[in-house]
Amino acid sequence: MVAAAAPLALLAIVVVLAQQAWPAITHFGPRFLAGRVWNPVQVEFGALPYIFGTVVTAFLALALALPVGVGVALFLAESSRPRLRGAIGIGVELLAAIPSVVYGIWGLYVLAPWLYRHLEIPLNERFPNVAIFGGTPRQTSILTAVVVLAVMILPTLSAVSRDVVRAVPNGLREAAYALGSTWWETTWRVVLPAARAGIFGASVLALGRALGETIAVTMVIGNRPDIQPSLFAPGYTLASVVANEFTEATGQLYSAALIELGLVLVCLTLVVNVGALLMVRTVDRR
Repeated sequence: MVAAAAPLALLAIVVVLAQQAWPAITHFGPRFLAGRVWNPVQVEFGALPYIFGTVVTAFLALALALPVGVGVALFLAESSRPRLRGAIGIGVELLAAIPSVVYGIWGLYVLAPWLYRHLEIPLNERFPNVAIFGGTPRQTSILTAVVVLAVMILPTLSAVSRDVVRAVPNGLREAAYALGSTWWETTWRVVLPAARAGIFGASVLALGRALGETIAVTMVIGNRPDIQPSLFAPGYTLASVVANEFTEATGQLYSAALIELGLVLVCLTLVVNVGALLMVRTVDRR
């Protein structure tokens, strides 16, 4: 009974969201997911720019954090000295204790100006014809949100991956060393394949955190409902628009549309987690 509480709570949340969003669901139908216009004055709402911003920032943040997180996990679990391992491990895990609003302030006043001067302007000047580096560089942009999210999900990714790497049986390492493998060969060909499913699970947890992050992303992404290929352009996410506009929403359709965005975010997270679970089972069978 206790184990069933979590899925029942999730089902209850989905039902309540669907009930509150029903006026928007019946009024806009499927075009709500494909629409690009968000105009409360004309009562026209489309979720596509927000879905695009959520997916792009979350997956790019995971791609940026994954090699760093796995590298930190290997360093802490395999080859580091005990004192150094303890200091770095505590430092990485303390990143998880920093509130989201503090990450947002750091990203807005420290990271965004640094990226603007040292990365966005040079890349835009040298590669003006490359779509992802085109447009006008801005301090509040998708790139800034991606880097902030990557730092935020790094503790989860590295901590879980470290525990997974430590759980690999020492007999596998000893067998590889006995056959003449170096530390790098043992790590790359034995330890990482054995820990692959667990690292994938850690990646899913980190991705879930990135998909649902609100305050920090809201402060640095630019909050413009637009779809542009450039990383330097402003964007918007599902969680950000709900946080920004829910308190000022007037009218039944406006409030219902915002609640439907929350429902879309929940469904998107569920789809990602179910897909990841199926992939983990496939890896385990192999």
